[in-house]
Amino acid sequence: MTPAPAIALTLVISCSLVLSGCKQSYPAYNTRFAAFGTLIDLSIIDVEPAKAERVSDAIRADFEYMNTAWHPWNPGPLERVNELLPSQQPFSVPPSVQPLIERAQELSSKSGGLFNPATGKLTELWGFHVENPECKPPPSRQTIAELVKADPQMSDLHMQGIQLRSDNPAVKIDFGAFAIGYSIDLAIEHLRELGVNNAIVNAGGNLRAIGDRDGHPWRVVIRRPSGTGVFATINVQGDESVFTSGDYERNFVYKGHHYHHIIDPRTGYPGQGTRSVTVLHTDAATAGAAATALFVAGAKHWHSVAKAMGIRYVLLVDSADTLHMNPAMAKRIRLMERDQNIELSPPLIETKSNSSG
Repeated sequence: MTPAPAIALTLVISCSLVLSGCKQSYPAYNTRFAAFGTLIDLSIIDVEPAKAERVSDAIRADFEYMNTAWHPWNPGPLERVNELLPSQQPFSVPPSVQPLIERAQELSSKSGGLFNPATGKLTELWGFHVENPECKPPPSRQTIAELVKADPQMSDLHMQGIQLRSDNPAVKIDFGAFAIGYSIDLAIEHLRELGVNNAIVNAGGNLRAIGDRDGHPWRVVIRRPSGTGVFATINVQGDESVFTSGDYERNFVYKGHHYHHIIDPRTGYPGQGTRSVTVLHTDAATAGAAATALFVAGAKHWHSVAKAMGIRYVLLVDSADTLHMNPAMAKRIRLMERDQNIELSPPLIETKSNSSG
């Protein structure tokens, strides 16, 4: 699994929620463990401590399994799939991988191919398949051009029952932030099955929250696109995911040029013109895929891609530090500084009053 970008969001959770007059019977249960090349923070609210610990152990085990199953370069089911795809012959797809492929195909199609997990060979070519990329010369233009010409797409994968084959030997699957989102969604589903109604799962800054924090919304802060300092906050409550893709994680500088891990599949080079994208959505898998696609789409085209993917809340910061957002996002976000250069888009979701979205 490509290490997840430790992007843009830091969850602010009080250490204890047992205050005088609160209805809550138990303090927040907070735990942290590693998976997908990042830290997973789990917070459970209003659950008896012994049960919270059992729940935490179950969620940790889930993430350990998913991390192994969906890592494209370490031994496991997805690594085996990537070994077999170049043969262009059908084979039995592992049940742990099949639903991700099918969902990724759907989201890739909606994004116009800007979210493209089939480009794992490009990620590997640039050296962004490791947590700390080496400072080295970028790949040769010829090698990049050859991979771009091969045009690996999720639509090159064909499923019949449990049989999978690829008709493009250049396909190598790296689900990236989408796998993080999918794992968070499964963790939230498991939490609910275990009777937990108020919780948050935060994977390296990408998160999904359910319920609330003792009657108050979960408060998330958004860091500056430089990766340091806070420039905005946003509250989430009920059931919502927040994902960000940024150019300041997993990168290297070579001879004064900055290269980051978010590759534009159309060019084979790191996406240009965008510094970060924050997406809010009901499910984390869609949010993760959309954050990547909108980063690549950039300031000129993010709006059309967001509409196609069914996204309602977007904040994009371009390379000139202009903030691009739709009206619905502008209503929810709280900027820490005045005099920001902001460009509001038309609504993403048309309403009768045309005042939201």
